[in-house]
Amino acid sequence: MRLPAAISLIFSLLLSPLHAQTGRQDREFSVKALDRIARPVLENLATGKLKQELPLGPGEKDRAKWTYLEAFGRTMGGIAPWLALGADESPEGKLRARYIELSRKALVMATDPASPDYMNFTEVGQPLVDAAFLSQALIQAPDQLWAPLKESEKANLVAALKQTRAIKPYESNWLLFSALVEAALWKLTGECEMAPIKYALQKHEEWYLGDGTYGDGPEYHWDYYNSFVIQPAMLAVIGVCREKQDPLGESWARVLARAKRYASVQERLISPEGTYPVIGRSSAYRFGAFQHLSMMAWRKELPAATSPAAVRGALTAVIRRTLEAPGTFDKQGWLQVGAVGHQPSIREGYISTGSLYLCLAGLQHLGLPANDPFWTAAPEPWTQKRIWAGEDIKADQSHKERK
Repeated sequence: MRLPAAISLIFSLLLSPLHAQTGRQDREFSVKALDRIARPVLENLATGKLKQELPLGPGEKDRAKWTYLEAFGRTMGGIAPWLALGADESPEGKLRARYIELSRKALVMATDPASPDYMNFTEVGQPLVDAAFLSQALIQAPDQLWAPLKESEKANLVAALKQTRAIKPYESNWLLFSALVEAALWKLTGECEMAPIKYALQKHEEWYLGDGTYGDGPEYHWDYYNSFVIQPAMLAVIGVCREKQDPLGESWARVLARAKRYASVQERLISPEGTYPVIGRSSAYRFGAFQHLSMMAWRKELPAATSPAAVRGALTAVIRRTLEAPGTFDKQGWLQVGAVGHQPSIREGYISTGSLYLCLAGLQHLGLPANDPFWTAAPEPWTQKRIWAGEDIKADQSHKERK
């Protein structure tokens, strides 16, 4: 029996303390979140002080060779769509101008062999991962990050990315890291090694499991790696293939249909209270678990039945629940390990302070301008709020691929 509309509304409000905000308020909150997280990384790196200032927690000292590139690459992979809007005279536009400047200075510092913050792009395997997140940023915002560089600075950046070719990726989502690096080189310089791109796309086609989900290698894992890496990387790499009019780009429609289904699933994972199941590897990446949903909103490729305004509210609720938890930041403003606040025991052996900045990937929807309907539409409840308020909604439908 359905609840009357008035009782349903009251029930919905009681279920969640996160009352609906306007799109403008959601955006202001999200920009402040981006600024709070990214500022320590980019301000220190732009002045050659990241290695000096970024802290490492207990048990993380062995990650010192990689954590700085982690912090940088992941920060850039999250904020690049916002940077791509360029500067303007609004307060946000002026802040964005500052971040574009910081980002370019950071790129120079990270890739200049004479810099005190010159980063490791070769040793062991981890540099490939974070060179790939940096490559994703270069694909997303080339006019802000690549075009203004001096020729010598471009040469240093290209050389740094090419160093990762010495790293052999695992037979897993790691194949897409090599593909992202090559795709960025292809987009920016016109040249690349095609074999890593072809192999990564071929293997992930083999690993597609159905209903919008890929295996991470030949086996499936209950985690968010379809969002952390697989689906965003597939779209970025195939997008470059399409730009270059390569036959590999012909898989776009098929891969996009899968991505839309996974975006629908992600939206349904967000509870009425703005929480979500914390499950599987890399839980310390926080709301980066929703990179895919955020990215699909930015690309304007959400499923037809998924309301952009509802996605905005859902993502804002998740970001608020994670960032406002006590202990999320240390006294100097650096992120601390945890999914909700400071939870050291959730840390895997490959996690260090720099790793945590992958959370910024969940803010890609800031790449939509402030006057986009995503931000200007009136607030709407997301799917789980509607269901748990007693609303009668259509049954969910799995994605069936056309043969």
